[in-house]
Amino acid sequence: MNSPVCKLFNIEYPIIQAGMIWASGWKLASAVSNAGGLGLIGAGSMYPDVLREHIQKCKAATHKPFGVNVPLLYPSIEEHMKIITEEKVPVVFTSAGNPKTWTGYLKQHNRKVVHVVSSSKFAKKAEEAGCDAVVAEGFEAGGHNGREETTSFVLIPLVRSAVNIPVIAAGGIATGEQMLAAMVLGADGVQIGSRFVCTPEASSHPAFKEAVMKAGEGDTLLSMKKLVPVRLLKNNFFTAIQQAEARGADEEELKNILGRARAKKGMFEGDLSEGELEIGQVSAMIHEIKPAADVVKEIWESFCKAKKKSMNDSRC
Repeated sequence: MNSPVCKLFNIEYPIIQAGMIWASGWKLASAVSNAGGLGLIGAGSMYPDVLREHIQKCKAATHKPFGVNVPLLYPSIEEHMKIITEEKVPVVFTSAGNPKTWTGYLKQHNRKVVHVVSSSKFAKKAEEAGCDAVVAEGFEAGGHNGREETTSFVLIPLVRSAVNIPVIAAGGIATGEQMLAAMVLGADGVQIGSRFVCTPEASSHPAFKEAVMKAGEGDTLLSMKKLVPVRLLKNNFFTAIQQAEARGADEEELKNILGRARAKKGMFEGDLSEGELEIGQVSAMIHEIKPAADVVKEIWESFCKAKKKSMNDSRC
């Protein structure tokens, strides 16, 4: 496809798999890249030596481009960045922090850099920092989210009008029809997370995948705005956080409730009651587990079908 995103990353389809914690290891990233998209390793849940192992295994499993997603709030960020440059990872997606901090360093090492944003204001800052593209992530997305609660349909055109670099849409996208809608609004490609959770290659726990497939409308909600806003499936942990927020709990109390390794407990170890279960609203549309390559193919084929249908619509 003649897309700025395809040219930027040297990929066949403008479909990027999000670098989700506890779900996006080398198996998922290499499978998506081999299928023609861009696979990302989610470094946020990895110790430095584990990240290096996943990068090396990904390089052995695919000869196509892949990347690493690095949350900038990660405590061992310096080690992660050193490993990424040493292992010659071609693409780096950054999130949850100031892009100025590491973009210059990565560009000096000839890496393509993309930053995830939740507003046009931050998109401009990412462009000014030297990023090659931005991900405009709407309120519907799972995981870390923006406090502004701007939906994808509003955010995408706002970001498109604010920057001159490629825009990748994220949040509430799991089908080719949704991909087409995002691109009509100005996106040059899409980043998809939740749909890839329900693949055999995703490293998330089978119980979590099952919970995602059972989720319906309204079963996720943005939470923990006083800490780092995150969209969660509702469970006992979510209820405890919600009750604390309702009575005006401060950051310290919320941190105590959150504790350590809560996301690992839920998404990787499968504790559906007390774990942190990060997933997007689009989980209500996901009903089966299928290989990542089939997901990429299905999205692309339905995108092409929807695009052809819209061009042939007699009402246009």
